[in-house]
Amino acid sequence: MTIARPDWTLREEAHRERADALTAAHRERATRAEKHPVWDFLFTYYSYKPAHLRRWHPGAGVELADAPERRDWRWYSPGRSPGSVVPDAATFGAEKTELAALIERMLRRTASRPGQFGCFGLHEWAMVYRADEPRHAVPLRLGQAGTDAVVENHELRCTHFDAFRFFTPEAVPRNRTPLSRDDQPLFEQPGCLHAGMDLYKWATKLGPLIPGELLLDSFELARDIRLLDMQAAPYDLSAWDVAPVRIETTEGKAEYVRRQRGFADRGAALRTALLNAWLGDGAREAA
Repeated sequence: MTIARPDWTLREEAHRERADALTAAHRERATRAEKHPVWDFLFTYYSYKPAHLRRWHPGAGVELADAPERRDWRWYSPGRSPGSVVPDAATFGAEKTELAALIERMLRRTASRPGQFGCFGLHEWAMVYRADEPRHAVPLRLGQAGTDAVVENHELRCTHFDAFRFFTPEAVPRNRTPLSRDDQPLFEQPGCLHAGMDLYKWATKLGPLIPGELLLDSFELARDIRLLDMQAAPYDLSAWDVAPVRIETTEGKAEYVRRQRGFADRGAALRTALLNAWLGDGAREAA
């Protein structure tokens, strides 16, 4: 597929406008050196700056006509016609062999499993369980003793290593499944909020192989999931107008699971779209 320059520059401009709208509040806060306990995570944990987010790419194998300015961009190769370029999945795979294999394995194995919906966001509670010092400069809704009691009255069912690794030492043995970095592809599952947010991470790491529109779709999913993640956390975020989802109650659990299932559905569609955009219909099965 080849996109003529007038067409792809229109898509590029539309992408920039959408990206700027999505990051406007964060960029405004940054001018005042103002921190936000919910939204900063999207730009610190994932380390992808607003300037990177606004750069549009067509996706692997899609040729841009008359695009000499992109000739030296990373993971672009010359196209079939003079002055054209195309994001090259083979070049990426050769340069980033281990990363490419990991991303494909994570996407495919996660997609192959049923979602689990019984964690109730308790990973955030486990990160402050019996903590000597607060993890963040934000008060706990139920205080330390109340927070500890919620953990002790539930089974921890975290399946995501990058959440589990922040558990306090006292919380680690309470998790139903021991987790490690090497075993991460074995336990990742599509009901996990962080697995959904990480679709944005994988999209950023694939760079020009992912269409810009799909990158922003994954960012929007990560943004929406992040809000629920913090609403269900033990923190009192009322100063930032964040209403809690009280997962320590029956009603809160029901709301959490309802929204979690919706995110799992959105994540499933994005997971498929990422694989198709990157590897196409002839992609090999993950080992």
